[in-house]
Amino acid sequence: MNKTVRHLADGREIIYFDEHELAQPREAVDTRDLPAVSAASEIRCDPLTGEWVAMAAHRQTRTYKPPADLCPLCPTRPGKPSEVPEADYDVVVFENRFPSFAKNVSGEATTVDGAGLVPLAPGRGRCEVVCFTSDHERSFGELSAERVRTVVDVWADRTAALSELDGVEQVFPFENRGEEIGVTLHHPHGQIYAYPFVTPRTERMLATAAAYRAEHGRHVMGDVLANEHKAGTRVVAEGRFWTAFVPPAARWPVQVQVVPHRQVADLTELDAAERDDFARVYLQVLRRCDGLYDRPLPYVAGWYQSPRHRDRELSWLHLELFSVLRSRDKLKYLAGSESGMAVWVNDSTPEQIAERLRAAG
Repeated sequence: MNKTVRHLADGREIIYFDEHELAQPREAVDTRDLPAVSAASEIRCDPLTGEWVAMAAHRQTRTYKPPADLCPLCPTRPGKPSEVPEADYDVVVFENRFPSFAKNVSGEATTVDGAGLVPLAPGRGRCEVVCFTSDHERSFGELSAERVRTVVDVWADRTAALSELDGVEQVFPFENRGEEIGVTLHHPHGQIYAYPFVTPRTERMLATAAAYRAEHGRHVMGDVLANEHKAGTRVVAEGRFWTAFVPPAARWPVQVQVVPHRQVADLTELDAAERDDFARVYLQVLRRCDGLYDRPLPYVAGWYQSPRHRDRELSWLHLELFSVLRSRDKLKYLAGSESGMAVWVNDSTPEQIAERLRAAG
């Protein structure tokens, strides 16, 4: 894989990842007249839960559902400059123009109203956009295994790089797909958030893993994985190094965890064979998801990785995909119980979900 680092007109970094040697170097210039990125993000800690919340009011003006011929993620064409100055690309990563977290946010740590009750700090970090292909009409599930492997290498590259930034505590690569999820740009792409704190979900999982290890001397994910292999009823796809299964306490109408058989803390620790095998297994999962309702499935898919500075021995890398679609034309709404009390009610059992996914593939 070849890597080329360039900069956009407003100074943001753009990185091209090419699968093969190029005949010509990537030297296209961003000719747009762009104002400097101005991010005013801040984070506040909820005094009742201890969870950090990001405030990013500047994102109200971000690009919203442009027509396909003006897509900012497609390659630049004559008279139609985009976020990608080159005429074509394999995989490209660039700093988000409307970031939730940014490295140049000003301010110091303090408290709301100066009262000492609610911690407040600048939302320093980094948000990147990852375009999986230059083809506007494709989806991740339609990529080749070679391209998915390239994307895995890109995720690992960015995890390593972003983890070295001052103030970053956790790196989260993810993909949002479909208008039902809230996607406003239809070009196949994902994002990477470099958070200035450890996320609430991760904190909960680490605490659970620590308690389980103290009682049993093993990692809880290892025992879950062994049980899924033994039961078989929730397994959706399986390779030499990865297993995809519906979690035994699934919250969502469609939910799949893709788990490596070996405990690793983050994407950087995967070896070449594991990265190859992930591409094969994950493509099976995505194709079964799209076959479930005979339509493209809207979903969120994200990587659960170790925090940067602690608890790597308690972390077990895995990807989780979920969808709000409970039938071809019905959505799962997070109403009173889920939104108010975080008590989930699923209209299907995990075993039924897995059976439908296997039949869809």
